[in-house]
Amino acid sequence: MIQPVDILILSNGPGELATWVLPVLKALRQQLGDDRSSVRISVVLSPCPHATGSEVAIARSYPELDRVQGAEHFLAFLLWGKTAENWDWRSRGVVLFLGGDQFFSVVIGRRLGYRTVVYAEWEARWHQWLDRFGVMKPEIITTAHPKYAHKFTVVGDLMAEAALVSSHWLHDKGQITELIGLLPGSKPAKLAQGVPFSLKIAEHIHAARPQTRFVIPVAPTLDLPTLAKFADSRQNPVIQLVDGATAQLVLPADNTSDRPFLKTANGLRVELWTEFPAYDLLSQCRICLTTVGANTAELGALAVPMMVLLPTQQLDAMRTWDGLPGLLANLPLVGSGFAKLINLLVMRQKRLFAWPNIWANCEIVPELLGKLQAQDVAERILDFLNHPEKLQEMSANLRQVRGEPGAAQKLAQLVREELSGL
Repeated sequence: MIQPVDILILSNGPGELATWVLPVLKALRQQLGDDRSSVRISVVLSPCPHATGSEVAIARSYPELDRVQGAEHFLAFLLWGKTAENWDWRSRGVVLFLGGDQFFSVVIGRRLGYRTVVYAEWEARWHQWLDRFGVMKPEIITTAHPKYAHKFTVVGDLMAEAALVSSHWLHDKGQITELIGLLPGSKPAKLAQGVPFSLKIAEHIHAARPQTRFVIPVAPTLDLPTLAKFADSRQNPVIQLVDGATAQLVLPADNTSDRPFLKTANGLRVELWTEFPAYDLLSQCRICLTTVGANTAELGALAVPMMVLLPTQQLDAMRTWDGLPGLLANLPLVGSGFAKLINLLVMRQKRLFAWPNIWANCEIVPELLGKLQAQDVAERILDFLNHPEKLQEMSANLRQVRGEPGAAQKLAQLVREELSGL
């Protein structure tokens, strides 16, 4: 490359930023270098129903990036091509799609006069108007007309890159502590039932296996006092509804390296992990208890066994549906009523909720739906812990459904090829 170029990454939610954008950014800099006068990389975010509000801060924490624009400015950029900070654009570049709607790549690529590269996890669209596709599996190519086959390259699974991260923070004199991750969600409706319910399950497990440790990877949008409110019966009436446990937040002294933790009434400590993304932590877990959502995809990519909990005691907790159902469920005043109705209809469909199960079209990780009781869930977890071969089988199934790592480097190579052809 002689002339300087721009790479514009289109993305949307926190999951895509952590599991798609970050590994691809690192691969792009490895292949194209860190000279910003030669290669400048920008991220423009589009609206996402799973957004937490911290997406811009997360993206700005990536040193490989030069510029970031939030989703609130996306419509103006899509319609008129103007960013909020009136960015300049170099004459040569590539639009790289890593989340959102693939059609955005068509519009923005044409407006900027850039080549387009799309990462297609499950479906590739707009074949005639986009230049290159890096797809997760070869089956995606069969949906395209043969005359567009030359545009497709199988790169593999971007989310599998997360499995490459490792950590040794749990090693103690050569032994690995038995760790269980608790992922109660990030939105108030889910946290209200998820925090006390998962704490109660943890108490039951700990009574049977006192060597087990528990940890909550705290969502980046949550501060610790806010999280602790959901374990306080004076501030969270849902605790009684789900027969959950209460806990107090304990912060370590400034001169120690100890982590903050929630301490339940019977003395159980649940550590709080605030680093994000927490893949190094999750990869050490024997099993995780999680709600539905992007967490299930990330755990699946790490091949971490999980149990997915959908308690229905608070029927309007689930509001992260895509499309029109998600919009209706989050309307002011009437959203709760819509959420209850939508969730009732979905429950009757007996569909799969966890992403690994959706990918496999069968239940490879258990989904528990209904008016769940903490003791019953704990007994299911204890059965897994007492029969590690079941956990090994679940982990193997997760690896099989997700694929192998290496996609980030292959996708970066596609971008490099498009830039070289300019």
